[in-house]
Amino acid sequence: MNAPELGLPMTVPADGLPARVRIHEVGARDGLQNEKAIVPTAVKAEFVRRLAGTGLTTIEATSFVHPKWVPQLADAEDLYRAVSDLPVSLPVLVPNERGLDRALALGARRVAVFASATESFAKANLNRTVDESLAMFEPVVRRAKAQDVHVRGYLSMCFGDPWEGAVPIAQVVKVCRALLDMGCDELSLGDTIGVATPGHVTALLTALTEAGVPVSALAVHFHDTYGQALANTLAALQRGVGTVDASAGGLGGCPYAKSATGNLATEDLVWMLRGLGIDTGVDLDRLVATSVWMAAHLGRPSPSRTVRALSHQEQ
Repeated sequence: MNAPELGLPMTVPADGLPARVRIHEVGARDGLQNEKAIVPTAVKAEFVRRLAGTGLTTIEATSFVHPKWVPQLADAEDLYRAVSDLPVSLPVLVPNERGLDRALALGARRVAVFASATESFAKANLNRTVDESLAMFEPVVRRAKAQDVHVRGYLSMCFGDPWEGAVPIAQVVKVCRALLDMGCDELSLGDTIGVATPGHVTALLTALTEAGVPVSALAVHFHDTYGQALANTLAALQRGVGTVDASAGGLGGCPYAKSATGNLATEDLVWMLRGLGIDTGVDLDRLVATSVWMAAHLGRPSPSRTVRALSHQEQ
């Protein structure tokens, strides 16, 4: 048990938790893609560079989606070129084979596909059924793996759907199993509208383990709509999950959830993990400073409670 420094929690380890957690930082992609105003490429690149300077080792850079659908990420090629020299992993989202072609042409070594656990969201987001979307991803994953590229499979609506309500656990397990069998190296379980609670998280992870999905292949991606993201993360850590998605400053959100407060803030996650004695390799002060800097460019304060608390202390 270590005494706290100014602005840091007391370290009190808990049993049954991983010694280290890898944070999959999504602020530059998931966090900025829904911004109404176009963020200049130079600002995005500086954001990624500052995030890399905090000790984060995985920073999702952008998405090679058609600019018509996500205008905010129309600069994917330019941005990737501007940060590709960084000594960190820079995963990119690829919605289809054309997106994969664009990513591979730039030398990307980590890509992600974005699937849905529900028919309604698959139709709304991909204009396909779940099975049709999986069929679309299959050649993407196969071609990526043929070039020894790491593939992450995002699975949205794992805990609830705005049109369908509660999502049966067996339904989520089925799609997870399909993505893993397809060749995905890692699966990120998304609580897209933020309705998960710890017991639900534990039940899904138990069912996945029973279906032969190794916990080492799982990551969790929680939204904090109802203030449950950290509690859900702790439940996942207790089940052995060692990779957690988070967004610097709590950037991003879900357009399908009213009053959504966005992704789990990376600073809030680091604060909790620091208190539990779990290593992340992240410098919290630098991370807070980076989110304060980005918030100034976006013209609004960060929703992260840790950013607000620590930046207030510095004033």
